[in-house]
Amino acid sequence: MIQRSDQEQLSPAAARAQFRAGLRRPTSGFSPGYAQANLLALPRELAFDMLLFAQRNPKSCPVLGVFEPGQYQDAGAGRALLAEGDIRTDIPAYRVYREGELVAEPDDASEHWREDLVAFLIGCSFTFEAPLFQAGIPIAHIEQGVNVPMYKTSVRCEPAGRLTGPMVVSMRPMPADKIAEAVRITSRYPGVHGAPVHIGSPAELGIADLGNPDFGDPVEIPAGWTPVFWACGVTPQAAVMESRPELAISHAPGHMLITDLPDAVLQVP
Repeated sequence: MIQRSDQEQLSPAAARAQFRAGLRRPTSGFSPGYAQANLLALPRELAFDMLLFAQRNPKSCPVLGVFEPGQYQDAGAGRALLAEGDIRTDIPAYRVYREGELVAEPDDASEHWREDLVAFLIGCSFTFEAPLFQAGIPIAHIEQGVNVPMYKTSVRCEPAGRLTGPMVVSMRPMPADKIAEAVRITSRYPGVHGAPVHIGSPAELGIADLGNPDFGDPVEIPAGWTPVFWACGVTPQAAVMESRPELAISHAPGHMLITDLPDAVLQVP
């Protein structure tokens, strides 16, 4: 089994090779210094709706790249996101939805791929965990060896065409005296969700039980720590589940595509 110290040393290409060979695990902590991305692939007829959905909901859906219909290698757009990679095989776990229903969770999405699918790569908050860690801010799900907890909220996204759904958030608890620094650091990464959308009471987001996340795993919250919530790139999956398109292929929550894009490229002053 690959150890945490080993996963931190892997280049993006080496990490993708591990996943292509069958390693299935959440990617938080892998290849620090490089951006991680959510995947959502939809039929071409829904591509404009998805672009508009992302434009109207930029905190939840910061787009890093969009592939051509049927394309599964590099998104291009002037920067190499996936050199010599394949989005159908290089993510540790996928989800396949038909009419909004989850029908498969394969390690390899090739057999489900179609020539009319348009793939979107959406920034992931795992990207800014390395800067948080370097600043001495604890990351509970990494320390506890579990997937980050993610929750559907009562906050509605701005709809676009046939796509509508709730905002999904990821939660990282932390000591109160670390929160201001966490806000400062993450606000410099708008391409991977940026600053938190909420701090404190989960009830204000319509979350009834932090111990029962909709995606990922629960984390133990030490006494005196405060839950901090970031917009999450699983939001498009929640929209798929509600809007029920004919077909959608995504990453499994927490099992991201590790790109070749240095996180420093996404940092703003």
